[in-house]
Amino acid sequence: MRHVFFLSAATLALAACGDRADEVRGVDHSETLLSVSASGQAESKPDRAQFNAGIETFSRSATEASEANAEKIAEIVAALRELGVEEDDIQTQNVSVRRVEWGDRKGQYQASNVFQVTMDNPDRAGAAVSAVTEAGANVLSGPSLTMSDPETVANLAYADAYKAARSRAQAYAEAADMEIGRVLYIRDAGGQQGQQWLRGAQAMNDAMVESAAAAPPPVAPPPPPLVRTAPRPEEGSPGMMVGTTRSQVYIQVDFALREK
Repeated sequence: MRHVFFLSAATLALAACGDRADEVRGVDHSETLLSVSASGQAESKPDRAQFNAGIETFSRSATEASEANAEKIAEIVAALRELGVEEDDIQTQNVSVRRVEWGDRKGQYQASNVFQVTMDNPDRAGAAVSAVTEAGANVLSGPSLTMSDPETVANLAYADAYKAARSRAQAYAEAADMEIGRVLYIRDAGGQQGQQWLRGAQAMNDAMVESAAAAPPPVAPPPPPLVRTAPRPEEGSPGMMVGTTRSQVYIQVDFALREK
């Protein structure tokens, strides 16, 4: 009788396991797994501009080169302050003094000072570039246009992506004479916001990687801007066309479909 009891208990346990959901995805035996990939977009006007500006000076001694450089930097910063740029929005990026070992200036010393300017009004970035150029800046790169709150815009794109995934899943369900039961899994596959790469979430395990729909390759971050000689004051500064920045993201959503 003991052997019969143990056998019956084991049979009941196996039957109970047969009624449980699939542990890999949480799909019941009465459900069908549907994996959908979708993209979403959102656009926003940049509200921040950043550019690098600086000065290179040469002299026969390191001290003279540094002093001349500091004098010109003070003039450039003063020009920015007259435009209303706050001191906290001017940050030094690089300061160096070195001996020149080649070319026409061999034997002289070069002093360099480059700083970054952040402006909350991109429309005035062109005027700022002109101001630092007229004040003597001979090193310039940018401006680059960004958003002060990129996460909010990215979230709008992700919401759009989920809406698209849900709509596609609904189309599949109707075609199969089924209905959406529940959402099992949502994966952020990353994307791009302007020139910035939005990093996606990593798959939870190898099984999910193999079954997931192929996500688009990650967008490589842009190379650093090239420092170039600033235009002469009489050349002026190009007009700023702020435009809009697009955020495009990708997601994967797994749905459990069931019979109607």
